[in-house]
Amino acid sequence: MRCRRDTGRVGKNMEESRDIKIEDLFGEIEEITEKMEEADTSLEDSFRLYQDGILKLKQAREKIEDIETRVRMLNEEGEEE
Repeated sequence: MRCRRDTGRVGKNMEESRDIKIEDLFGEIEEITEKMEEADTSLEDSFRLYQDGILKLKQAREKIEDIETRVRMLNEEGEEE
C-alpha cells in the first residue's frame, strides 16, 4: 500500500511557519507530546501526531538557525543587515 502525501499542506505549513513564534511552536510540540502520551490515543492518531510533531520541530530548528545567523551577523558587523 502506498502512502499519499499532501504536498499542498507542506507549502501552506511553510508559509505559516514564517509567521508563527518559536514559543508557539514549542507550545504546540508540548501539546502533541501530551496527546501522544494519553492512553486512549489510537496508533493512527499517534502516527499523525508524530508526523505533526516532526514538522513543528523542523520549523523550530529553522527558526533557531535563522536567529543564530542573524545574531552572528549582528555581532560581526555591529548592525543587522
